[in-house]
Amino acid sequence: MSTTPDTTPDTTPTIYEWMGGEEAMNRLTDVFYAHALQDEILAPVFAGMDSEHPQHVAVWLAEVFGGPKQYTASHGGHQHMATKHLGRGITEQQRRRWVDLLTDTADEVGLPTDPEFRAVFAYYIEWGTRMALIYSGPNPPPVDAADIPVWSWGQTPPWIPKS
Repeated sequence: MSTTPDTTPDTTPTIYEWMGGEEAMNRLTDVFYAHALQDEILAPVFAGMDSEHPQHVAVWLAEVFGGPKQYTASHGGHQHMATKHLGRGITEQQRRRWVDLLTDTADEVGLPTDPEFRAVFAYYIEWGTRMALIYSGPNPPPVDAADIPVWSWGQTPPWIPKS
């Protein structure tokens, strides 16, 4: 039995890497927001949306899923994201539609379908949309400069067959 510590680097990809990186994030948000603008439940939420909004959300999601920390560096981090939801009055119906449409869009654009990835993806989307609901409501919590949360594999890392 060896007493030498294992110094092998962790080869488990981040969620961001697993889902396809920047290209996948942009594909997801571009297609999603094109659908959202046509959706009778979500269109009112995004009426007048800045044309850069899908790219900003892609950068946010990239950081959330373990990619580059560009949202923090270039867009103001968690505090900025939270303030974007203040006073928006998002309804539970809109939140649920956002979740369903994003999940459908993930299928449409070919994001991984393995249960490990989809569990983490669904976990963040549920958490994030519920936070948006809270911040958009009548009595939001104070917006502070908390770090952007980073989602990882949690209980079930991806299954990577041994070659």
